[in-house]
Amino acid sequence: MRRQLWTFLVNTTAFYLAAQVLPIHAATPWTYLWAGFVLTLVNFFLRPLLILLTFPLNLLTVGLFTLVVNTWMLMLTAVFLPGLVIPGFGVAFLAALLISLVNWLAKTLRLLR
Repeated sequence: MRRQLWTFLVNTTAFYLAAQVLPIHAATPWTYLWAGFVLTLVNFFLRPLLILLTFPLNLLTVGLFTLVVNTWMLMLTAVFLPGLVIPGFGVAFLAALLISLVNWLAKTLRLLR
């Protein structure tokens, strides 16, 4: 439970930071909190299945296709939250890249185990 809470906090912070740099719009500041929560849930339940299904493509691209899967998770989060607007695949890809970097940094600093 503690790990999921830290993951939620890191995802929320990373999502907010990505929205400051990229043209991602939220109806209210609370939308970023909900986006972090939904992204954490989507990553927990759906991402492992998609990673498994895209394993051959991940092998061919030496793991870079994982960024596309992360982009899909971010776009799915925007579908679930009506107040969140991500204006295209390119913006979602860059946001997924930034969120992945923040998560990697948190794991490196041992915030996430």
